[in-house]
Amino acid sequence: MAKNKSIDSARLLADVIVKGMEEKKGKDIVLIDLREVKGAVTDFFVICEGESDRQVQAIARSIDEFVEKELQEDPYHKEGFENSEWILLDYVNVVAHIFIPEKREFFALEELWGDGEVTRY
Repeated sequence: MAKNKSIDSARLLADVIVKGMEEKKGKDIVLIDLREVKGAVTDFFVICEGESDRQVQAIARSIDEFVEKELQEDPYHKEGFENSEWILLDYVNVVAHIFIPEKREFFALEELWGDGEVTRY
């Protein structure tokens, strides 16, 4: 029973992250449900892109603010704010990735984790 509660809270967190991305006009938002993927490092990836390093930073800050306000959670780990080409916000059960287009194409997370159930926004 506790696992279902954890999964439900992970999905809620993923939905709040999507709202934070949408608030700052994140492009090509994708939610990948990795719960049934063997060897997955988390339950969900939420991926989007911004058109510039400044927009990538704004999207990441928006996610941080939405999650803090709605769920009172802080990311376990943050990285990428130095150059803002790829910012990662790790909430353990959900990991948000915000890319500039070139880095998103290069790392191709949607292809790498394509076995997961994909929802596009």
